[in-house]
Amino acid sequence: MVGSYADFGIKTDRRSLDVTDFQEIINFCERHKPQAIIHLAAETDVDRCERDPEYAYLVNGIGTYNIAMAAKAIGAKVVYVSTAGVFDGSKTGPYTEEDEPNPQNYYGRSKYLGELVLRGLLKNYIIARVCWMFGGGPGKDQKFVAKIINQLNNQEVMVVDDQIGSPTFGKDLTAVIKTLLVEDKVGIFNLANQGFCSRYEFACEIAKILKPSARVIPVKSNFFKLDAIRGANESLISKLQIMRPWQAALKEYLETEWKK
Repeated sequence: MVGSYADFGIKTDRRSLDVTDFQEIINFCERHKPQAIIHLAAETDVDRCERDPEYAYLVNGIGTYNIAMAAKAIGAKVVYVSTAGVFDGSKTGPYTEEDEPNPQNYYGRSKYLGELVLRGLLKNYIIARVCWMFGGGPGKDQKFVAKIINQLNNQEVMVVDDQIGSPTFGKDLTAVIKTLLVEDKVGIFNLANQGFCSRYEFACEIAKILKPSARVIPVKSNFFKLDAIRGANESLISKLQIMRPWQAALKEYLETEWKK
């Protein structure tokens, strides 16, 4: 979903490169000798991670270890796309880069393990924390935006109003990662689009752009019987202040990739 916006480098997918296969990763990196590796491979299905923690740790933890070891062997920088899910969601305002992680579900724990692995093995890295990713259009978007769009013709669309976050457009994220690589930045950066909203407000914005007549109904989190606990607050604020507001990013995404 995010990688589809990259106009540079060698792009792989899970069929051409398995991040859980240590030797395959080593061989690939030795063959191509990249200067930077943008590590996007992850299990992002929060509920699947909760049902199968071993799989979550394999992909998000060991997969990141394999990437970090291969990068170390060839002297490459690694960009690791992490998540606001590394926080516990109890803060009243947006999370900064300096806030202490305290993940509350297996998805967040496995992604935080990836962060720790990277920081433990490498000096030249970027950890890019994002939230509520969207992008990829009808062919690649299987997350919140696509799910809401696919329900807009229903009589009602039920959406939780007690979770807040900072939506992140994959196109904007890719562009900023490219900038950070060119500028040779190192460290942890929050790279969500500016601002925050509830899931309900996010869905209302989607409906306003694509189908203003749709009925979006606010409900509480316990309305949906989900496997994983979600933090009430996943909003992020960045020390860089280079991402545009999420509303502008969403508008461009829907008008260029979803409107027929």
